[in-house]
Amino acid sequence: MRVLVTGADGQLGNCIRKAAEGSKDEYIFTDVDDLDITDREAVDLCIRCNNFDVIVNCAAYTNVDKAEEQREFAERLNAEAVRNLADAAKKYGVTFIHISTDYVFGGNTGNTPRTEEEPVNPTGVYGVTKLHGEEAVKESGCNALIFRTAWLYSEYGKNFVKTMLNLTSSKPELKVVFDQVGTPTYAQDLADVIVKIISDRTFKDHPGIYHFSNEGVCSWYDFTKHIAEIAGNTDCNIQPCHSDEFPSPVVRPSFSVLDKTKIKTTFDIDVPYWTDSLKKCIKNLKENE
Repeated sequence: MRVLVTGADGQLGNCIRKAAEGSKDEYIFTDVDDLDITDREAVDLCIRCNNFDVIVNCAAYTNVDKAEEQREFAERLNAEAVRNLADAAKKYGVTFIHISTDYVFGGNTGNTPRTEEEPVNPTGVYGVTKLHGEEAVKESGCNALIFRTAWLYSEYGKNFVKTMLNLTSSKPELKVVFDQVGTPTYAQDLADVIVKIISDRTFKDHPGIYHFSNEGVCSWYDFTKHIAEIAGNTDCNIQPCHSDEFPSPVVRPSFSVLDKTKIKTTFDIDVPYWTDSLKKCIKNLKENE
């Protein structure tokens, strides 16, 4: 089986590289220098000529604040490029696996984990463009799986864990919001699930939207406290604060926990607890210093 991975130089793409090591399937990793997915003709040619069985789209515009200023670019990458891939997948009979986000629920309130069937209500450009991407996949009619995830981090690129490791090791005091709650997600765990589903061939008969994050719940403040403790950065005085102390052009979800019942039962997977995965990531980062 031939698998195309787009956005392969990002967090999830790099983790899929690692997860696919030793796989019996053939993985082809591309990023913008290899394939510009905003170029509809280039996408069509690539899919037509390479006999792919699966496309995994990891490419996305993910800077939530800057998206408010760069709406057109965010729409092009998060929606138009997705449409290009989905339409090609439909045309050539390829299964499309697309990564989306909890931000599609941006405007919803309450403290119940979000199911796949819950109404969406994004409040910022990032969430809106990611929702447009989901809609493009559905409209294409291709065989598709959409994985919504949240609070993604890894050993690669820029992310919250790496930022907080730096800040808690260099700052005497730090304020972190405690009134936004969700679940940190180790990108390697999501990558392992994607590769397993492809390897098991179980994806073909189960299209639809699925939620994936690690197990458990915490605030950004709790997340930071655990990062510092695991890393041994105990000299930093980490204090909780309200979101309004850090003004943002985007209203972020106050409760953004994803219900993972569907993906666990459909594909028979176990989901690691968030602190266990965080320890693995920090251990890897420390070993590679």
